Amino acid sequence: MEPTTQTAPAPAPRPPQGVTPAQIDNWFSYHPPTEAQGEFYVQLRNAGRDMARTILALTPPGADQTAAIRKVREAVMTANAAIACGGK
Repeated sequence: MEPTTQTAPAPAPRPPQGVTPAQIDNWFSYHPPTEAQGEFYVQLRNAGRDMARTILALTPPGADQTAAIRKVREAVMTANAAIACGGK
């Protein structure tokens, strides 16, 4: 009896990768915040500040401490962009 071989199903088609002109227009446009978005920004800034202060209090000064605080700042800024751009 010959062994049977199974072939894997063809992969699902993937959406095109890359950045579109529409995404660039969205990312580099001003998005005035709604009232609700303004509150989200406040909450994100407060959480980021708390995290940065915790890092400052619990870690020794140096390049790693600075990098950690910079990444918290970057995370808050990126989260703000996600809100402003509607996740697009």
